[in-house]
Amino acid sequence: MPCTIIVGGFFGDEGKGKIVAHIAHQDHPTIISRGGVGPNAGHTVLVGEKEYGIRMIPSGFVYEKADLCIGPGVLVDPRVFLHEVDMLGASGRIFVDGRCGVIEEEHIARDRESEHLSKKIGSTGSGCGPANADRVLRISRQAKDLPELSPYIVDVAEKVNVAIKKGENVILEGTQGFGISLYFGTYPYVTSKDTSASQIAADCGVGPTQIDDVIVVFKAFPTRVGEGPFSTEMSMDKSHEMGIIEYGTVTHRERRIGNWDGQMARYSAMINGCTQIAITGIDRVDPACFGVTEYDQLTETAKVFIRQVEEDVGSPVTIISTGPELSQIIDLRTKR
Repeated sequence: MPCTIIVGGFFGDEGKGKIVAHIAHQDHPTIISRGGVGPNAGHTVLVGEKEYGIRMIPSGFVYEKADLCIGPGVLVDPRVFLHEVDMLGASGRIFVDGRCGVIEEEHIARDRESEHLSKKIGSTGSGCGPANADRVLRISRQAKDLPELSPYIVDVAEKVNVAIKKGENVILEGTQGFGISLYFGTYPYVTSKDTSASQIAADCGVGPTQIDDVIVVFKAFPTRVGEGPFSTEMSMDKSHEMGIIEYGTVTHRERRIGNWDGQMARYSAMINGCTQIAITGIDRVDPACFGVTEYDQLTETAKVFIRQVEEDVGSPVTIISTGPELSQIIDLRTKR
């Protein structure tokens, strides 16, 4: 079966956008469908000199031959969505399930005015928590209720399943990371729903028997934006000394940096049903690896780290990102 799920294994910001874009260019899917919470998750994709920061449209948009879908489990902010459609010129190949929940302006206001959400939890202020709360209470509008979204409305679940039945390649794209799953993360410092692979499949209307592979993306040095436990966190002075300074795509807050967490990675892989690992930031483990595209070009320091990851997680590392640009990657999927 030709359906692959790609999810984040730590706290988000693992570089899923680049991994999705790379796999799309290699595997030629007909559909890339996005699960996850909503526009509180941002993905950054760097292609050549151009950098894209997106919050609603699947990060696989750079593969222009695929239809792009937003599954019924996802919240849609029509303002963000329509802006990205216009910015990326995606009209004609982007589709929204009519059952998606809608983020209203009052949801954003409630999110930002809540002391609990904005201060204690460190919410992105995008309105997702209040919108999901209203969805659970069955009082929120759905995407099919908005005239401005009518050109984009389809039954995404049916569209995706028809493609799978035909034997076409389909990618289900997760957002955020395992560590902030409502069910499995560091509650209460979590997002407003589950973020695991099972949830991403459900968000797109795909049953578990239709999934072929689950690729879990881990960052060599995990990061976290906002509040909450972070057992391997290093001091900001230390991360700056190492030259690791990053900012959130949505919040633009400086990310907290940590060391590799093998225990968390193994648990994350177990819950996600990981079949393959993608590692990003290997050039942070050893800068001499920056930009290399062959496994044999990696230094021994990097190879030792990869072997440790495989031992910790119990799955093979098949994709290794060696820099931010789309071409800076090692793909071992056909060799392992």
